[in-house]
Amino acid sequence: MSKKTDSNVYTILFAIGMVLVVGALLAFTASSLRPLIDANKRIEKQQNILYAMGVNENDETGVVFVSKDKVAEVFAKNIKKQLVIEGANTSEDASAYLIDVKKEQALAKEGKTRKLPLFIGEKDGKTFYIAPIRGKGLWDAIWGYVAMDKNMVVQGVFFDHKGETPGLGANIKQRFFMDDFTGEDLMSNGSFKGITVAKGNGDPKNEDKTDNEVDAIAGATITGDGVSAMIKSELALYVPYFKTLK
Repeated sequence: MSKKTDSNVYTILFAIGMVLVVGALLAFTASSLRPLIDANKRIEKQQNILYAMGVNENDETGVVFVSKDKVAEVFAKNIKKQLVIEGANTSEDASAYLIDVKKEQALAKEGKTRKLPLFIGEKDGKTFYIAPIRGKGLWDAIWGYVAMDKNMVVQGVFFDHKGETPGLGANIKQRFFMDDFTGEDLMSNGSFKGITVAKGNGDPKNEDKTDNEVDAIAGATITGDGVSAMIKSELALYVPYFKTLK
C-alpha cells in the first residue's frame, strides 16, 4: 500500500483531486456570499452618493455615513432622479447607481459609447447633481462622487482609494481634504477647467473659491495629481448636460 501512495502517479492524482475539491468549495462559497457582497456594494454606493451631497452623520470625529439600516430609506427620500447620459441621449434609470464606472471607461477606450450616471438629489430646498468619477492614484485606483449645483460649483465630495499610502495619499478620504472642495467652481470664464490639487498654491485655508485649486496633501503629490486628472477628465464629460440646464 505504501508503494502505491509513494508513487508519482498517486501524488499527481491526489493533487488534482485536492485542487478540484478546494476549487468547488471556493466556488460554492463565492456563489453563496454573492448576494451579501452585492448588497454591501449597493449600500456603500448609496452612502457615498449621499455623503457627497451632505447627507451624512458627521461629527467632530470625522467621516460618518448614514447607517446601513437607514441608507435605503434615506437614499429614496433624497435622490429624486437617477439619470443615464449616453451620447446625446439622457434617460431615467432607477438602478443607475449600479453602473460600473470602470467598465464604462473601458468601453470608451474601445471607441464605444459610454454610460454616464448622474444623480439628482434635494436637501434643504437645494438641488444637487452628483456624478461618480474614477481615476488612478500612486499605487492603484482612486474614485469618488462630486456633488454640484447647476452651475457646476462643487457642493461636496467623497473620495476613496484602493491602496494609497496610509497617512499620505490615503488622506484623500479625510475630511480636512474633502471639505476644501466645497464651493470650488469647476468653470472659469464660461469654460470647464476642473480643480487642481496644487502644491504651494498660496491659499492654505482655501478661501479663494474661484482659482480652480485646492491645497495639496504633503507627501502625496502623485495621488493629488491623480485626483486632479480624475476630476478634469471625468467631469468634463458632463458639461453638455449642464449646458442644457441654463
